[in-house]
Amino acid sequence: MIEKILDIPTTDGAVETFVCHPERGGPYPPVLLLMDAPGIREELYDMARRLATVGYYVLLPNLYYRAGKDTKYGADVLTHGSAEHQRMRAVRTKMTIPSVMDDVAALIAFADRQEGAKKGGPVGVHGYCMSGPYALAAAARYPDRIAAAASFYGTWLVSDAVESPHLTLGTGNAELYISCAEHDDLAPPDMVKELKKLFDASGARGELEVHPGVHHGFAFPQRWCYDKPAAERHWERLIALYRRNLG
Repeated sequence: MIEKILDIPTTDGAVETFVCHPERGGPYPPVLLLMDAPGIREELYDMARRLATVGYYVLLPNLYYRAGKDTKYGADVLTHGSAEHQRMRAVRTKMTIPSVMDDVAALIAFADRQEGAKKGGPVGVHGYCMSGPYALAAAARYPDRIAAAASFYGTWLVSDAVESPHLTLGTGNAELYISCAEHDDLAPPDMVKELKKLFDASGARGELEVHPGVHHGFAFPQRWCYDKPAAERHWERLIALYRRNLG
């Protein structure tokens, strides 16, 4: 595997991005892996590596880069009330979909200039937690490039916000995969039911799947709620999605 950490130019500076892809073969379809709220950590690097091994040029950006370099957090970042949790939330609450869409454009443009990545072709994007909405928004914003998009336990996919992801369902060309956990305070059952109705009515290509018996964060190996069967299913669904649409 080839892996490196690069500063990729954006409209607001430069986003630190972990890039990895197979050493041989190539070029490979680009895939954007968008982080969850706790931010960049070795756990996400490992997930990027796993995806790259099956034949993708994976980019994992630190979406918190606008707040500076000191945006990687300690082990207690998920402990409510801890100093690291408060520090993360101070950055997280300022995130907006338009700014992340600018980052997506910059990352795609970067991949188009790299020897290891297929240029000008279909791109995949998937996001966890806070980035589930970003992945769906990217599919709508860049229909000529995003061919597959997935949201894993995405937060508040139906809301009163003008940028609510449900408003863009069916507006792009991508195949969508929306994965929800049965137990998730950030995507409650009533919201998921409403989202399923909207998804079915939108005519969007793809699937919304609720994974029974699991909690928000089930795909992360270092999370208390890690569920290996569901996590492996998540990989099965994701890789199949990308195989169908990216090659």
